[in-house]
Amino acid sequence: MPGRPPIGKPDLERLRVRFIKNDRLAYLGHLEVINTISRSVRRAKMPFSVGNGFAQRMRIQFSQALPVGAASTCEYYDLYLTERVDEGEAFELLRASTPKAMAPTEAHFVKSKLPALEAWLTRSDWDIRLFGRDFDASALGLALEDLKGIGKIDFMRGDKPRSIGLDSTLVSWALEDCEKEGEWDCVHMTLKTRSSNLGALRPAVLLEAAFKTPVLAGAMLDSTRVLRQGQWNEAEDGSLIDPFDPGQLL
Repeated sequence: MPGRPPIGKPDLERLRVRFIKNDRLAYLGHLEVINTISRSVRRAKMPFSVGNGFAQRMRIQFSQALPVGAASTCEYYDLYLTERVDEGEAFELLRASTPKAMAPTEAHFVKSKLPALEAWLTRSDWDIRLFGRDFDASALGLALEDLKGIGKIDFMRGDKPRSIGLDSTLVSWALEDCEKEGEWDCVHMTLKTRSSNLGALRPAVLLEAAFKTPVLAGAMLDSTRVLRQGQWNEAEDGSLIDPFDPGQLL
């Protein structure tokens, strides 16, 4: 049964789960994702730990919030358990209790004292398709080069002004023209970004700024399809560490 670990003893079991997010569930906000996963854990009857606060919340940590409308093949959460369970059985129970559009794809026990996922996963790869008129891969590339030269993007988050530096957050991009979809031109973009305590670069913020540059004046972006296809920790030497790297596992 769910409950607290014995007083004075830390949680010893930390189950890391990778899951997808697609179809209509791509439009869930992060809080809705947390609530959906929490209900799935309860349905699976996992022996989850709860915090010490009055609300008795489940002890679970998530990777960085995915933008609303974006799909993913690589979201993660760490679930703290009060007792060890069979890894394969836990995975099957969670898969059976979770909506298919957010289905777990892998689960392993990891070391209990690792950093929180949200801060530790600092690199993301994105696969993006852009649909619109009067632009192509070459023009979009020039617009991104212009932004990179400026070094930052000023934007609004709700009614509050924000700024994000590109020197640290925009790692690289690759562009190619792709087959038109109906009346819309198409550009395929592979984007690599980095996050830190100073913020994370969202693809929508970058693209909105790109289409405001002079090189894309008159172009129209009708829609985008965004997929996060990888998350890693970037080590000091620049190497990328997978969340299921052997050094993370028990």
